[in-house]
This record gives sequence, structure tokens and C-alpha cells, in this order.
Amino acid sequence: MSTGLQLTRRRALGLFAAAPLAGWAVQARAAGAPVKIGLVLTMSGPFASSGQIMANAAKLYLETEGKKVLGDIPVELVIRDDGGANPDVAKRLVQELVTRDKVQYLGGFQWTPNANAIAPLLKQAKLPCVLFNASGANTTQLAPWFARTAFTHWQVNQPLGEWAAGSKGFKKAYLLTTDFAPGHDAEEAFTKGFTSKGGEVIDSVKMPIQSPNFVPFLLAAKNAKPDVVFAFHPGGVQASAFMRACQEADLRGAGIQLVGPGDLTSDEELPNIGAAALGVITAGQYSMAGDRPANHAFVEAWKKAYTFSPVRPNYMAAGAYDGMHLICTAIAATAGTADAPAAMAAMTTFSAESPRGPISIDPQTRDIVQNIYIREVREVGGELANVEIETIPGVKDPWKAEHPL
Repeated sequence: MSTGLQLTRRRALGLFAAAPLAGWAVQARAAGAPVKIGLVLTMSGPFASSGQIMANAAKLYLETEGKKVLGDIPVELVIRDDGGANPDVAKRLVQELVTRDKVQYLGGFQWTPNANAIAPLLKQAKLPCVLFNASGANTTQLAPWFARTAFTHWQVNQPLGEWAAGSKGFKKAYLLTTDFAPGHDAEEAFTKGFTSKGGEVIDSVKMPIQSPNFVPFLLAAKNAKPDVVFAFHPGGVQASAFMRACQEADLRGAGIQLVGPGDLTSDEELPNIGAAALGVITAGQYSMAGDRPANHAFVEAWKKAYTFSPVRPNYMAAGAYDGMHLICTAIAATAGTADAPAAMAAMTTFSAESPRGPISIDPQTRDIVQNIYIREVREVGGELANVEIETIPGVKDPWKAEHPL
């Protein structure tokens, strides 16, 4: 076959593959058929527990509050496993969900690289997608069909940096962050907040994402004699490993305060971490210990639904629970029809009282607006908890204020 014929054939195949994606907005749902929601989550590998938490939270919302929003409109979850931070796999799954499974909405996405990779497909398909956890600041700018119920690391870590240097008066910080996009955001955000209040970053070190040995990094941080160590890693099982390393390095004995985003002491890992977590200060949008009526109801519903599982709801569960609320609101507003512009319009006027407090979607950025809580790990009722000690209300993503489209 000639090169010209090969090129023509590749172009033809590309157009053939693209056609179903482009046709999503005009597809009609058969009478009585469910609205299909495709969730792309990590259901295998070392971060599978995080994917399962989000799947459980999405199902819990549908089985409890969702019925009040949807009325008699049936919905169906179609869950697919991306296996981790695998952008090519995420793209293939989205193509299959749109062309074969005929989903009307997408949700999930633990990993920023996976979410960024599917942006061109969303623009082609005009498919609304709600990010339950992916936190890269620029992700929602890559396609107008993204909305986010998670957070951005600028939204969490810039206020934490301001608090650490301002309210607490720490002068010198040492930064340890995982070397991928969210880690870079976390590093830059904390640095900006900390230095804006007169603090000095004496060093900033990047750690590998896969199976890192944290002890050498923490010993180097200890030897630098900072007032505070700011740390970021992907959470999940790494939370326990990191905190064991902190105990071995004995930052506490050296009088160094450990701070970071909520991944450091995520609620589901606290029982595994144990006393090593006591006194760690984090910033986050959700704590299982949050004293709010909506949170009490959420935690009780979780315990009732998942009595077989010791896993506790965490910030990822809150992102998925509220993500399903957002999707169901759009389904109800469009009476279950495949009207993507109307669905996005409904999402960008959304506000609710969430387990994490009052939330809304910023119509300009399609990012969540939410409280950020400064929390300290304490023992409450015989269990470790992220106790909210200070509230920073109604925080928007500060990165987009300086990087508008």
C-alpha cells in the first residue's frame, strides 16, 4: 500500500472514529431508558481504595438524596477502571463510554493527567464531565464541558501558606512535594502564600510518585532546621508510609511542625497511621469530624450502607458525593435529555449545603467555591480525627484569578 493510500486510510478511520463523538449532543434517549453516567476511576492497583471510596460515595448519593432530585428519571452508573495515572487508557475508556455505552455524562477522574488527556474528546463530543478529584488548576480551562466538585491545590495550599506564616508566625519552611502536576501546583501555591506573609522557603525538593522511600527526604528536611515542613503526596496508601517515615525521622522531636493538604492525614488512613499523626496540621475542604448537620447525615448514611467495610469517608468521598449531586441537578434541569449546553448552564448556577459546608460552582471557571478548613489531628472519643480549628470561608481557586482565559 502506498504512503498516500495509507495516509488517506488513516484519515478516513480518524473521521469514522470521530463521528459518534461529535454526534452526542443530538442523540435522543429512548423513552424509559436510563440516563447513563460514565465514571472513570482507579479500581485496581495501589490506589484502588481511593477509586472504591468514590464509587461508593456516588452510589450512596443516588440511593439516598438522588431520588429527591431526579424524581422518576432513571439513571445508570457505568464504571470503568483506568488502573491509575494512565492518560492513554483514560482516553480509550472515554471513547468507549461515548460511542459504545452512549453515556450522557462523565464523572470521576482521580488523576489530573487523565483528566487533561480527555479534554479534546469532550470538546469533540460536547460531553459534560464532573471532576470528582483531579485537582490541576488549569484542567477546567482545557474544555468548556468540565466542572469540578473536587478542589485545586492552589485553593487549599495558598491559604495554608498564608496561615502558616501569618497566623502561626513560622519563619522558615522546607517543602517536599511529589513530582507530578498536582505536586507542582501544591509547591507553588504554598510558596506564594507563605512568602506573601513574610515567610522564607529555604529549600523545595521533589519526590518520585512511585513507591518512594520517604525517610532520606525527611532526614534532609530535618537537618535543614526549618520551623515547618510542608509536604504533598498523592495520599491513599502513601499517607501511612509517609507518616511512619516522619516518625522515624522524628521531626516532632526536633520541634518541626508538619503541615500539608488533607492527603497527609486523609480520614480513611488515620486508623492505619495511628499516633504518628497526632498534631499534624492540614488544610482541606472536608473532614469526617466536621460538625455540620449535612455531614452528620452523610456519615451516618455511609456507616449504614457500608457496614461491611472499615473504610471511612474522606475528601474524595465528598467530591464524588457532591459530584453526583451536581450531575443529578443537571439531569433534572434537562428532564434527562441530551442537551449539553443546558446541562452546563444548570451546573454553573448550582449551590448546595454539602457535608463539607456551603458549596457552589463559579460560573466563570466551573470550579467549586467552598470553605477551606485548617485542621489538627487530635484524639476524639478514642479515635483520631481531623478537627477543624479554623475556617476560611468561600474560597475560589486563586490561580484562575491571576490566569483567566
